Amino acid sequence: MSFHVLILSLAAAGSQPAPSPHHFSRQFVSPMGEPFFATGGVDALQVWFDQADANHDGILTSQEMQTDAERFFDRLDTNHDGEIDPDEITHYEENIAPNVRTGLLNLPEPVIAADTNFNRGVSLEEFRKAAALRFQALDLDHQGRLTLSELESITPAAPPRQKYVDQTPDDTLSGIDPGS
Repeated sequence: MSFHVLILSLAAAGSQPAPSPHHFSRQFVSPMGEPFFATGGVDALQVWFDQADANHDGILTSQEMQTDAERFFDRLDTNHDGEIDPDEITHYEENIAPNVRTGLLNLPEPVIAADTNFNRGVSLEEFRKAAALRFQALDLDHQGRLTLSELESITPAAPPRQKYVDQTPDDTLSGIDPGS
C-alpha cells in the first residue's frame, strides 16, 4: 500500500511545474550597474545575459562582458568626453538606477566603484578593467566563460543597506527648549 502512495506522490510531483531557478524575476542590476527588468515572461537576469552574449552562443566571455560595459559606458557618458564625471554619476544614481541595486555582486555603487584612481570620474579604461575583474569574480569555476545557468546558481548579493542620513532631532525630542 505504501508503494502505491509513493507512486502517486511521484506522479503528482511530476505534474507540477518545477520552481524557476531565476532569482531576478522582476529586476536585476548587471555587474556594471545597469538595471534590467523582466519582459515578456523572461526574467531580468536573462534579459541582461541575452543582450551581453553578443554572438548568442549561450556563453558569456570576458570580452563580451567588456563590450557590454562599453555600451553602458556610452549611455552614461552623456557629454561624450570619455569619462563618467560626478554629474553623470549623480544622474545615474538618481535617475537611471535610483532604487535598483539587486545583482550578483555586492556593489552598492557599481559605477563609481570602477574609479580606481580616485579622481571622482570613471574612464572607459577603468570601466573595462572593472568589467574584466567582475567577470573573474562571477567565474567561480575559473573556466573563462559564464552560462546563464551558472549565473542563476549564484546566490544573489544581499541588497545593500540604505545610506545613513544624518538628521537633526526635533528640538522637542532632544530636550532643548527653543524658547530658552
